[in-house]
Amino acid sequence: MNPFGGMAARLQRDRLKAEGLGQHNNAIKYLNQDYEALKQECIESGTLFRDPQFPAGPSALGFKELGPHSSKTRGVEWKRPSELVGDPQFIVGGATRTDICQGALGDCWLLAAIGSLTLNEELLHRVVPHGQSFQEDYAGIFHFQIWQFGEWVDVVVDDQLPTKDGELLFVHSAECTEFWSALLEKAYAKLNGCYESLSGGSTTEGFEDFTGGVAEMYDLKRPPRNMGHIIRKALERGSLLGCSIDVTVTFKKLVKGHAYSVTAFRDEQLIRIRNPWGQVEWTGAWSDGSSEWDNIDPGDREELQLKMEDGEFWMSFRDFMREFSRLEICNLTPDALTKDELSRWHTQVFEGTWRRGSSAGGCRNHPATFWINPQFKIKLLEEDDDPGDDEVACSFLVALMQKHRRRERRVGGDMHTIGFAVYEVTPARGSHSVHLKKDFFLRNQSRARSETFINLREVSNQIRLPPGEYIVVPSTFEPHKEADFVLREEITEDDIEDGFKNMFQQLAGEDMEISVFELRTILNRVLARHKDLKTDGFSLDSCRNMVNLMDKDGSARLGLVEFQILWNKIRSWLTIFRQHDLDKSGTMSSYEMRMALESAGFKLNNKLHQVVVARYADDDMGVDFDNFVCCLVKLEAMFRFFQSMDAEGTGTAVMNLTEVRTQLCGR
Repeated sequence: MNPFGGMAARLQRDRLKAEGLGQHNNAIKYLNQDYEALKQECIESGTLFRDPQFPAGPSALGFKELGPHSSKTRGVEWKRPSELVGDPQFIVGGATRTDICQGALGDCWLLAAIGSLTLNEELLHRVVPHGQSFQEDYAGIFHFQIWQFGEWVDVVVDDQLPTKDGELLFVHSAECTEFWSALLEKAYAKLNGCYESLSGGSTTEGFEDFTGGVAEMYDLKRPPRNMGHIIRKALERGSLLGCSIDVTVTFKKLVKGHAYSVTAFRDEQLIRIRNPWGQVEWTGAWSDGSSEWDNIDPGDREELQLKMEDGEFWMSFRDFMREFSRLEICNLTPDALTKDELSRWHTQVFEGTWRRGSSAGGCRNHPATFWINPQFKIKLLEEDDDPGDDEVACSFLVALMQKHRRRERRVGGDMHTIGFAVYEVTPARGSHSVHLKKDFFLRNQSRARSETFINLREVSNQIRLPPGEYIVVPSTFEPHKEADFVLREEITEDDIEDGFKNMFQQLAGEDMEISVFELRTILNRVLARHKDLKTDGFSLDSCRNMVNLMDKDGSARLGLVEFQILWNKIRSWLTIFRQHDLDKSGTMSSYEMRMALESAGFKLNNKLHQVVVARYADDDMGVDFDNFVCCLVKLEAMFRFFQSMDAEGTGTAVMNLTEVRTQLCGR
């Protein structure tokens, strides 16, 4: 045995990943099965594909409830679609939610995720590749692409499906003639070892494996105040949504412990839900045929009304919040969609391992071993875009996912109970080469943590912390539990369209414009929150220069768009100031100032740099933040004015005395 074989394989895999292997356009061939090559072999030999890596038989079904001696598997026959219907189809008229009806397997969580996937054709065809059919070049082989722990894998299956009494045993379409959903379920079963391994789970697991997105969970008994807004915006940007109920079956036919998908939201009054069973619907207000529809305009009613008993139904948002217990939202990472405006997430991925005796220290309840857990540094540089907030903080999401635990069910394993804690560190301690020791955790409290340790594949939490450097410590609840894991940090971009507009309305007042005096109040209130900055505050003259720079209509006041552009500039300048304040003094030295101005796009010669420092530095030759901003405002105004006079881009400009006076006076 080569003791270095595992290391060599890992290094080879790391090299291939660096070259793009595992991205959606270069998916890993699962079990080294090449779909195109296998299909061509079958076509040339005139045979239908039989998958040697997932053979049709008892082992593919399960190990306990669906094991060889279970009554549930007695009489099961594996048949190809052509043996079940006269004219099998892969997809007819596009994949729809009614193509997914649950069978004898408790994987409603997975089917709810597939159902949501059909709402977005672009996402669907990342998972279900185009060009597959039972007619053209049919060879009994199909393939699907599924995200697994940071990588996309291409999974090949044959089309032998488990049946009983001539009908599909598991997922099927309502018309029983389309087979894409049944084959996708089989590919997912193959990836996880067998069909039974899919029994029980969270919709977020399916959401993430079909998109590579990052999920978060909301307790609807303790919802945020803007829950309706969160749902609407999530649907608008292509996120996938699922919901479930903890209580017993209600008299209005909502089912306990069952996963539904959220498919539409209208005017924050009505919400549309789908039961993956394809039947058993809500019977309360706004259900199919209820009297509430009588008061709706016929045109709207025709657009909204659904087929009777197809598993999909409307209900009021108030009833939804009262009846359902949990909402799961899978936010799409930037590579999941091609539309830039939908990409509001920036992802950082870490991979790690818990190993008994070396890196499986358990949770904080075990101080003797907690410190040996893997540790990952994150850096928060830029606070949220809200000058109306009294707290300087960055919003981000931490998601900890354990790998391959469903496969362990066959040998008695299952999900570990996992969670994480976040600690603030100084830049020196937070360097990549330092692993914090036991005494650090004995002396320091965590700044944030997962809400709970739980035995799900993934635990995630939205967190708000001030800018700085932090260490995330993922762990199992008990020490000595072994597993591989992926830790993802997601930074979200604020919803400028609504959030910034609401904030602006509060700051600007009835006239919806910000004056020089209001701007000074706003900026100095923001500066007061930044304890790491030395500043005397912005003067009226400084704020007047800012208004002059941004004012496009000559009103001497800032409207929404003008203020938004200015605010984004100041946020950007704050990031530059912090990055180049190397000694963390809260001010800029002349050297730091030169580097910072270059980062902001202004490369000055020595003489001009000396003039700038002399103009904006204090008696100790330090430039504080408000003077730094004033300098950048003046430079941008001067550069902009010069460029307007040098329309030909020659590098020289001619101006008269009036134009010079106008520039020097600020207008």
